[in-house]
Amino acid sequence: MASQLTFIGAGNMASAIFGGLIDNGYPADAITATSPDEAVLEQHRARYGIQTTTDNAEGVSEADVVILAVKPQIMREVCEPLQDALQISRPLIISIAAGLTLETLSQWLGDESLPIVRCMPNTPALVGKGATGLYAPAGISEDHRTLAGDLLASVGIVEWVEEESQLSAVTAIAGSAPAYFFYMLEAMEDAGVARGLSRDIARRLAIQTALGAAHMASESEHDPKTLKQQVMSPKGTTERAIASFEQAGFEKMVDDATLACFERAEALARELRDQ
Repeated sequence: MASQLTFIGAGNMASAIFGGLIDNGYPADAITATSPDEAVLEQHRARYGIQTTTDNAEGVSEADVVILAVKPQIMREVCEPLQDALQISRPLIISIAAGLTLETLSQWLGDESLPIVRCMPNTPALVGKGATGLYAPAGISEDHRTLAGDLLASVGIVEWVEEESQLSAVTAIAGSAPAYFFYMLEAMEDAGVARGLSRDIARRLAIQTALGAAHMASESEHDPKTLKQQVMSPKGTTERAIASFEQAGFEKMVDDATLACFERAEALARELRDQ
């Protein structure tokens, strides 16, 4: 019998996860989503056939798993009214909110003994190609770890980290990183236009090249450095382009950007803790 799942929040990430679950055969009638917006819930009922409610406490009352999928800034006002209901149902809690530590979540949920798993998914989960980092404290059972991993694997790959603080690194390398690649695609498109291509052609070529390169990297036995070298011929066009990247400090730009993201994730955790 499938675990009863309740998503507190019914936005893009929540719908990506329960949509992925349903696409992979999970029974829709075992999934409930909550939201104060009845129009959003009606769309999900019509599209996915899931259960819905505007009452969060009702939603968690019979849940085996509760997925907290609201913005970090409103998590406290969502969690604190659920304390009594969670004492009765005592479900596994999975938080997909960036920056909220287990300590903070436990305080807001009113019980440090509730099993909580933190995860950091990213937006490609919307097309089943997500990359999610997960962390569980030592007291989480193996069954709960397996359940959390299986749920998030419905929308992409999952990787467990050993320390909660490493989720900030996951944010920098995966959670926020789709935007880095979109930025690169934007720049490639503009560069193609500057060299005479139409914008549509430049965009399609850049997107397909990124897709192909990512697929090659995921399927190859070689690391990205080796794959890069295999494309480069001595004194050829690719070598010249890579040399230009190196002269501009490309690696340092990437390192600086991911460090800035990491530091902001850490600062956000402190800000939320001190609310």
